[in-house]
Amino acid sequence: MKEQTFDIVIVGSGASGGAVAYTLCKAGYKVAVLEKGRLINRDEFSKDEIAYVRRDIVTPSLFDEYHTIEEKVDGKWIATPTYESGWSFWNGNIVGGSSNLMSGMLHRMHPDDFRLKSKYGPIKGANIVDWPISYEDLEPYYAKAEEIIGISGHYEPHPFEPPRSIKNFAQPPTKENAVVNLLDKSCNTLNIKSLVTPRAVLSIDKGNRNACYYSNFCGSYGCSSGAKGSSREALLKPALATGNLTLMSHTYVKKLHAGKKDKVEYAVVIDTITGKERRISARLFVVAAQAHESARLLLNSANELYPNGLGNSSGELGKNLIFSAGGSGQGELHKDSLKEITFDELMQTGYFVNRSILDWYFVDHWWDGKFKGGSVEFMFEHQNIISRARKNNEEGGKMVWGKVLGEKLLKRFTQSKSIRFEVFNDWLPNDNCFVSLDPIHKDKYGMPVGKLRVEGHPHDLKVGRYIAKKCEKVLEEMGAKNIYSSVSAVPPQNLVAGGCRFGNDPKSSVLNAQCRMHDIKNLYVADASFMPTGGSVPYTWTIYANAFRVADHIMQTMKAV
Repeated sequence: MKEQTFDIVIVGSGASGGAVAYTLCKAGYKVAVLEKGRLINRDEFSKDEIAYVRRDIVTPSLFDEYHTIEEKVDGKWIATPTYESGWSFWNGNIVGGSSNLMSGMLHRMHPDDFRLKSKYGPIKGANIVDWPISYEDLEPYYAKAEEIIGISGHYEPHPFEPPRSIKNFAQPPTKENAVVNLLDKSCNTLNIKSLVTPRAVLSIDKGNRNACYYSNFCGSYGCSSGAKGSSREALLKPALATGNLTLMSHTYVKKLHAGKKDKVEYAVVIDTITGKERRISARLFVVAAQAHESARLLLNSANELYPNGLGNSSGELGKNLIFSAGGSGQGELHKDSLKEITFDELMQTGYFVNRSILDWYFVDHWWDGKFKGGSVEFMFEHQNIISRARKNNEEGGKMVWGKVLGEKLLKRFTQSKSIRFEVFNDWLPNDNCFVSLDPIHKDKYGMPVGKLRVEGHPHDLKVGRYIAKKCEKVLEEMGAKNIYSSVSAVPPQNLVAGGCRFGNDPKSSVLNAQCRMHDIKNLYVADASFMPTGGSVPYTWTIYANAFRVADHIMQTMKAV
C-alpha cells in the first residue's frame, strides 16, 4: 500500500474545502485535496437539459452509492434505500462539489441567528443552542469571501440586513429582467421592501473569470464562462497556480486512521478508476465532504481506540442534522393581462429576477407573539423545458397527447411566464433528524452507507406557511393568475448542515469554536457540519466565510502539530 505525505489533507473540494485549500496553499503549505468525483473543465459544462436535470451525470449511480432514509409510517420508522425511492442526497460529486451547480443566491446570516436561544428562548422539542462565536467574529470573513468569490449585489439599508464593514458589494448587480419593475411596484404598494439579491455570479470580469453571459442555464448547471463563484473557479484554480496543491480526483476516502496520540495519522483511500487502495498521511486533516457524508466518514473511521467513531466521545456525532425549511409557490403572468411591462420584456431570457424580501425575517405580533421568520427569493420557473412541459401533459386527471398536448404546450410557452418564490426559514434541530450508519446496506466500496432520519419540527411549517401566504399577496398584486403555494416537511437535499455541532462544551458538541475536534487535535471539520442552527437564508456564504475563518486558525496552529 503506497503512502504519500502532505502538510494538510482536505477531504472534499466544495465550498469549504476550496476555501481552506486556497488559504493554506497561498501561505505556502503543501496541501492535498481528495475528491471522489471527476474534474470537469469549464468548457465541458454543457447546457444539456436531459444530462444535468434528468440523468444526474454529476452524481453517482444510486445502485453503487446511496443512502437509506428513515421516515415515520404509521408511527414506525421505516428505512428505504434511495435506489428504491429515487430520493438522492448527492449534490454534485465533482471537483468543486455542488458549488458548481448552485443558483448563487447568497445572504449573510443575521447577528441574532448566532444567538437564537437567547433571543427567542427554548422551543419544545427543538435542540436550539447559541453559537460559540458571534456575527462580529464572522463578519470579516463574510467580507473576505465576498471579494474572493466575487459576489454581485447592491446594499440597501433594511432593519434585518446584517451590518457590513464594507458598504457595497465587490461587484455591481447582475442584469435584471424587466419584471422587477412590476415586482418592486407591487411590493411598494403592499408596504414591503424588495431588495436586490446578492449573487455569487460575476457581473464584470474578474481575473481569468468572465462575467455572466446570461445563458438562461444557471441553477442545476455548471458555468461555462467562469462567472459563477464555485470553489473550482474561484478557489481551487488559484490554489493550483501556487504549485502547492495536489488535487486528487477519483479518490474515495474509506476512513481516517487515528492512533494513540489523539491524532489522525493517515487516510485510507481508493482510486475509483483502478480500485487500488493506498494511504495518504499529513500533519493535519480537514473533513469537508458535505454534512451528512462528513459524519458518515467519521463514524466509519471507528477503531479500537475510538469505537463510536472519531470525535464522538460526546455521543453527538451525526446528531442534530438540519436542512433548510420553508416552502415555495408561483403564479402565471399572462400576455393578455400583463401590466407595467411588455410581454416581450417579460420573455427576455437569461436575465435574473434578482429580488429578495427580508421583511419577515423576525416577526413580532401582539396576537401571536415573537418568533423567528424567514427570507424570500423570487425567480422565474426553472429553465429546464422538460420539467415545465411535463406539468402540462394532463387534463381532467387524464394524460393528453397529440394535437391537444401540442396546443397546451404552445400556449404554455408563448402566452404566459411563471414567476416563483422560495421561502427559507430555520429547520429546527431535533432528536429525530440525524445521520447514522446503516447496519445492513453498504456501498460499492464495502463501506456502510449513511442512514438519515429526516423528521422536521412543526414550528418549521408554521413559519413557512405564514411567509408563503404573504408572498401570494405579492403575486396577486402583480396580476398573476393560477397562484398557489405549499410548504412541506420533506427536506431539500441541496442544503444540509449539522451533524458535527461546534460548541465550548466537549460533552455536548463535537467541535470546538474553531471547528477542531475536541477529541482529535489535528482534525478539523470545515463544511456546514459545524452549524448548530441554519439561519433563514441559503447558507452557502456562511460556509465559505467560516471555512476562511477555520483556515486562518489552522495557519496559526500548524507549528503545534
